Amino acid sequence: MLKALIFDVDGTLADTETVHLRAFNTAFILAGLDWYWDEDLYAQLLTISGGKERMAHYWLSIDPEGASTLQAARKIREVHAIKTEEYARLIDNGQVTLRPGIHRLIIDAYCAGIPLAIATTTTAANVQALLHHCLGSDWRKFFVAVCDARTPGKKKPEPDVYLQALAELDVEATNCIAFEDSENGLRAAARAGISTIITPTHYTAGQDFSGAMLVLPHLGDPDLPVPPGNGIHQTMVDLFTLKCLHADPLLKAG
Repeated sequence: MLKALIFDVDGTLADTETVHLRAFNTAFILAGLDWYWDEDLYAQLLTISGGKERMAHYWLSIDPEGASTLQAARKIREVHAIKTEEYARLIDNGQVTLRPGIHRLIIDAYCAGIPLAIATTTTAANVQALLHHCLGSDWRKFFVAVCDARTPGKKKPEPDVYLQALAELDVEATNCIAFEDSENGLRAAARAGISTIITPTHYTAGQDFSGAMLVLPHLGDPDLPVPPGNGIHQTMVDLFTLKCLHADPLLKAG
């Protein structure tokens, strides 16, 4: 029985990575670094969870000696703080919208009494910036649990953030569906025992999603249905994305 839905944020709720990339490159300039990440490089770096971790990995790849100093660690924290502020500014300027089907799914599940949670490796500030802009100032009411970069444990692909979400939801993994856009996210959810629907982005489309419940281009809206040819009948897509939630009492939380 479906009792909860758990969402990743970046790439899943909204296609945010292009904005993150812009914010990183702006932060590099403002912090006096001569770094520049293009889309191809950033796609590679996205296999590493966490913005600070990406910067540390990149620094290590171009300057192993310099990257290992205390000064480097302080610089990464400085740059990341600048980047977070720039990301929030871009979000506030309307650079990002929710992906198709996300708003409908959140509202339908919330109205049906199905608990929702967030399981992400991004910062609380990034979650706040995105969801305040896209869902309003009371966005927090939709989510029973918000597990983010502050959550103790290892980051994806380790399952820690999902295990924490399950604990806060107080539900079994077999009664949940996770929504992700990346291989790391799929692996994290799978290791927590949660079935996962994948909606890849431009940056993650070539990753390995074997083991996912479904791989869809997006979750669909009435004016933008899921296109045919995804290996599953539209009625099943509707079922899993809760379009039929109110009509099917078997899907309601028990």
